Amino acid sequence: MCGIGGWVAWDRELSHARAVLQPMADSMACRGPDAEGFFLDGPVAFAHRRLIVVDPAGGAQPMSAQRGGMRYTLVYNGELYNTDELRADLAARGHRFHGWSDTEVLLHAYMEWGPEALERLNGIFAFAVYDPAVRRVFLARDRLGVKPLFYALTPAGLVFGSEIKAVLAHPAVPREVDEEGLAEIFAIGPARTPGVGIFRSVQEVRPGWALSYGANGLRSWRYWSLESRPHEHDPAATVATVRDLLDDTVRRQLVADVPVCTLLSGGLDSTAVTALAARHLTASGRGPLMTFSVNFVDQERYFRANAFQHDVDAPWARLAAEVLGTRHHEVRLDTADLVRSWPEALVARDHPGMADIDISLLLFCREIKTHATVALSGEAADELFGGYPWCHRPEALNAGTFPWARRLADRIRVLDPGLVRRIRPHEYVAARYHDTLAEVPRLAGESPEDARIREVLYLNLTWFLPTLLDRKDRMSMASGLEVRVPFCDHRLVEYVWNVPWSLKNLGGVPKGLLREAMRGIVPEPVLARVKSPYPTTHHPSWAEAARQAMLALLDNPDSPLVPLLNVPAVRELAQTDPRAWDLPWFGQMMGVPALFVYLLQTDFWLRRYRVTIR
Repeated sequence: MCGIGGWVAWDRELSHARAVLQPMADSMACRGPDAEGFFLDGPVAFAHRRLIVVDPAGGAQPMSAQRGGMRYTLVYNGELYNTDELRADLAARGHRFHGWSDTEVLLHAYMEWGPEALERLNGIFAFAVYDPAVRRVFLARDRLGVKPLFYALTPAGLVFGSEIKAVLAHPAVPREVDEEGLAEIFAIGPARTPGVGIFRSVQEVRPGWALSYGANGLRSWRYWSLESRPHEHDPAATVATVRDLLDDTVRRQLVADVPVCTLLSGGLDSTAVTALAARHLTASGRGPLMTFSVNFVDQERYFRANAFQHDVDAPWARLAAEVLGTRHHEVRLDTADLVRSWPEALVARDHPGMADIDISLLLFCREIKTHATVALSGEAADELFGGYPWCHRPEALNAGTFPWARRLADRIRVLDPGLVRRIRPHEYVAARYHDTLAEVPRLAGESPEDARIREVLYLNLTWFLPTLLDRKDRMSMASGLEVRVPFCDHRLVEYVWNVPWSLKNLGGVPKGLLREAMRGIVPEPVLARVKSPYPTTHHPSWAEAARQAMLALLDNPDSPLVPLLNVPAVRELAQTDPRAWDLPWFGQMMGVPALFVYLLQTDFWLRRYRVTIR
C-alpha cells in the first residue's frame, strides 16, 4: 500500500512544482515509509510514497510507460488480486512487462482498455493516471472503498490525495468548515457521509466511482453498484459457493514478497480468514501463519458482559490459534497507552474517530508491524451476512434512522443551542438517511420484512462498513502496515447481497450461512460463538481519565471547542456513572467515556488542523 497525491492545472506549468508536492508527500510518509517519487511534466504533478509489498525493484512509482507514441503515468495505492490473469491477457495483446508488480499491470490495463479497465480489476485501489492521448487525468477508487481518495477542485486546479491531510497540504485548499462539516462532526461522526470530506473544499471519491479531469473540467460517474435479482441456488449450493468464493479470495490475498499475518479475535469472521490462510500458507510451504490479537491489562478482571459484548476475546483467540497451529501473538495495552495516543489517532484519521477503538487499533497495528508488513482481517462479514444486533432487534431494525446511531437527542444535549439551530442535526441526519434509502436497489415482489432488511444491509455496506474501513486503513497505514479484507471481494459481495435473508440466517442463527460454509474449517466452538465486536477496555481508569480530561477542557479559556458545547450539560454528564446510558451513542461499544474522547479529539482537531468555521 502507498500514499498518492497530485496537482493538475491545465493552464499552468508545474514542472517546477516540487516545493508544493513535497509537503503533500511528507504528510503521507507513514503510508509509504520505504520510498518516495515524483512526476512533474507540464500541467501534471504527481507524488507517491511507497510501502514495498511486491516487486521491490520493479514497482517504483510514479510509473510511466509508452504506447502509441504517448507516455502514460500512474500513481497507485492498492493491491490487485487478479494480477496474473490480467498480465497474461495483456501479454497476449502485445504488452511487454519489465517486472512482476501489479502497478505495471494496472498501468498497461489502463493503456489497453481506458476507464473500462475498472470492470476487469479484482482488488482494492485508488489511483490516478495521466492520459496524454486525451489530455486528462483519470482517477478511480475500488468498489467497496477499501482504499481512500480525496480531492479538491480549486481555482489553481485539481488537487488530490490518499488522505485529507495531503489535500490540505496544498496552499490552494482552505481549511474551512461550514454547516455541513459541523453537522458531519457533531451529528454524523464518527461516521462520514459518503463523498463528504468535512472541509468545505474537500470531497471524497465515493466507492465504485471514477473521475475524469480535463481541460473542459471535472466529470464523475459511478462504474459499479449493487444489483438486486432473484437468488437461484438452493441452500447446499449457496453454502458451497460462499465457501469457494471466500477460499479463493483469501488465497489471492496472501500474495506478497513480505511477511503476512492475520488479525485473530477468536470470532467467526477473523477465524474463518485465519483458517483458510493457514491452510494455503502451509500448502505452499510458507507456514506456519502468524496471528495477532489485542487485549487490555486487567480486562478479565473488569469485564462486564452487556447486550453487545458477551465475553472477552482472549481465550477464544488462543483456542483458535492452538487448533489451527498458528504462531500467535497477544498484544496487551493499558490505559496509559490509550491516553497518550488519542491525539495520534486523530491525526491518523484526519477527523475525530471511534475513540479508544481507533487508538487501540493504532497501537495494535504498530506492534504487528514489527513482525509483518501485510495482514488479513475480517471486516465486512457482519455487514454482508447481517451479523450486527440491529439486524435482529425490532426496535433497532425499525428505528427509522441509522440503527447504530439512535441516540441523536443525547448527542445534541451536549451541544450549544446556537450550534444546534445552525446545523439542524435532526433534519441533516434524516436527509442523509432518506437519500441513502432512495439508492437501495429494490427487488420486485419482496415482502415488506425482506425489503426492510435489504435497506438495513445497504446502510451497513454503504455507511457503517466505510466507517470501519476508514478506521482500519488510517490506523494500519499510520503504522506502515497493509491490511487486506477478503470479505470485501466484490464477487463475494455481489453474490451474498442477493442471498435471501432466510438463507443468510440459515437454521435461525445470525450469520448461519457463513457458519455452515465454514463447518469443518473453523473450530466447532468458534462456529457457535455469539458475535462480539472489536474489543474496548473495561478498566475504570480509562473512563476516569476521559472524564477528568473532559472537565479540564471545559475550564480551558483557550479551547475552540468549548463555545460549541452546552457546558452545564457536559458537566452534568461527567458526574454520572459512565454506564448510565443503556445504549452506546454510536455502534456497539461507544459509551460516555468514548463521547468525551470524541469531544477531546474534536478540540484537538480544531487546533491542529487550524480549522476556520465559516
